[in-house]
Amino acid sequence: MGMSVTISAAGAQDAEQILKLQYLCYQSEAELYGDYAIEPLTQTLDDLRAELDRGHALVARLGDEVIASVRGELDDSGTVTIGKLIVHPRLRRHGLGGRLLDAIEGHFATGGTPAAKRFQLLSGHRSESGLRLYRKKGYEAVATSEIGPRLTVVTLEKAA
Repeated sequence: MGMSVTISAAGAQDAEQILKLQYLCYQSEAELYGDYAIEPLTQTLDDLRAELDRGHALVARLGDEVIASVRGELDDSGTVTIGKLIVHPRLRRHGLGGRLLDAIEGHFATGGTPAAKRFQLLSGHRSESGLRLYRKKGYEAVATSEIGPRLTVVTLEKAA
């Protein structure tokens, strides 16, 4: 390829690329659970922009192309909710997801107000590669919630 991947804060100018990548990346999740109405596939550009304004997002770029992204939001209790960790399907299994997860944790661990006390994320019970990554990074399942007949959401946490 000849280019290296860079990770940086996402800006408003990245919203459209992030949304397109999100749509591509969540196709496999929708197929896995037999539900193409999941929120990442129905989120609008305006909703994404509002989400970016509320929290912090990172993108990984290869040249000018956004190839991966993650979002996080810190609440008043010190819990950082991490979501929508996505990597372009052709670039999966090269460590990008782990790098982004480390980077978003690092952003919130270095002195927000309030200070981050814990990191929390959600995953579908059949999303084995995601669950494997989260466990490898120190997350433990703390709760499960049955959303429907095909989907149980696993809540995972770790201390900041």
